[in-house]
Amino acid sequence: MGVVEDVSRAADRLAEADAVSLISHIDADGITSYSIISQALAREGVPVKPVFVRQLEPMTIPHIPKDDTLKVFTDLGSGQQGLLEEAEINPDDVVILDHHVSQPAPNGTEYFEVNAQSYGEDYHKCSAAGITYLVARRMNPENTDLSKLAVVGNVGDMMARETGRLTGIAHWIAEDAEAHGHLKMVQGLNCYGLSTRALHLSLSNCDDPVIPGISGKPAKAIEFLCRIGVYDTPSAARTFEELSEDEARKLASNVAQQMIANGESVERLFAEQYFFFDEAEKTPLRNASEYATMLNACGRWAKPAIGAAVCAGDRGVHYREAEHMLRHHRSMIRELCEYILETGVERRGPIQTINIGDRYPDTIVGIGAGMALSKLNTNKPILVLCEVADEPDFLKASMRTYEKVLRRGVDLQDALCTAAAEFGGSGGGHNIAAGAYIPKGCEDDFIRRVSELIQAQLDSGQKNS
Repeated sequence: MGVVEDVSRAADRLAEADAVSLISHIDADGITSYSIISQALAREGVPVKPVFVRQLEPMTIPHIPKDDTLKVFTDLGSGQQGLLEEAEINPDDVVILDHHVSQPAPNGTEYFEVNAQSYGEDYHKCSAAGITYLVARRMNPENTDLSKLAVVGNVGDMMARETGRLTGIAHWIAEDAEAHGHLKMVQGLNCYGLSTRALHLSLSNCDDPVIPGISGKPAKAIEFLCRIGVYDTPSAARTFEELSEDEARKLASNVAQQMIANGESVERLFAEQYFFFDEAEKTPLRNASEYATMLNACGRWAKPAIGAAVCAGDRGVHYREAEHMLRHHRSMIRELCEYILETGVERRGPIQTINIGDRYPDTIVGIGAGMALSKLNTNKPILVLCEVADEPDFLKASMRTYEKVLRRGVDLQDALCTAAAEFGGSGGGHNIAAGAYIPKGCEDDFIRRVSELIQAQLDSGQKNS
């Protein structure tokens, strides 16, 4: 069946359910996916029981209610159908809304799924939040206000990172949101914190691309902004949003000249930004990337329901708690990044690696790895191992890389999934950011195997170039 038929079937099953158990992932995509479906169901009068899980694995399968509710899986489930079959979960009680690679149940049990990977290239850069929005919109055309959350989920799951903008159906969803007055698309610099950070901090923290003479140098960024007239004085800091259109153009032109003068490409200098002007100024909810970071903070610190409450419109107690978690989240990630840089990484062929043990929570290791990589050798993917608090017999592996490495043929998800399976573990994620769980004791051999797989990808990419 095609996407229209599958979306319609899912919408009908959800709307006709007596009650739904909604099992979702805890990152920004998972929280927005949950929020979209839960709000759509509430408008239909269907009661929802939330079940948030970090991963769908043998340890978390018991959290799925054994009752007659419809089990709806968002941002997970497609790759774990074997676990659902093993747990004897009735396929008539299951709807999966996902975008990860589907792995059918080994004994042939067929679970109904709407999966972005199944409908052609236009859907391949669409996260679970995008799929859930299509289902919610089919349930009731008035659910267009939920498009805002779908954009947050897509951006949070890095669907815009490769090209600097959402593409395919994900971009159509952004256009739908803009057409209904829920967001504004703005072409701007490819920097983070455009709504909340002083502009010199956004510029100096930019690492993809690196801006020569500015990245990593806040004081130099201030000098640059004063010289081009965007800052009146060194102490007169402003955010990107506070610039006029003429000032924004002047900034973009001068940064581009800075890149070109230093022999750097401006290919990744600009990106499409997604702003929500109905949210308060200078708050993390003002644009999609910062909104997604707040939701990730809630999930990483085991409070996904707080993030879901913010998605549902809470701007009081739950929002203040989410802000607190965001500040703590950023502080811990900075500490982790500094620890990796101070301790140093080990170079293992085409990758660089470090084992941080139990020093930091496994929920933030991937983010810290990405930040540290910007200050290391960006041509080599980084692999960080850590202990898992609630699974003492396992280690978590997190990998991060850059688009320029992907263009050489590297796929972190494929390498981690392959290596983890060989050692009795499991992996998942994306080509640019992936993770895996492996048994303790095999870490040296596991790293060696990942290194071999990445090298094979590079060799193959070189032959095909």
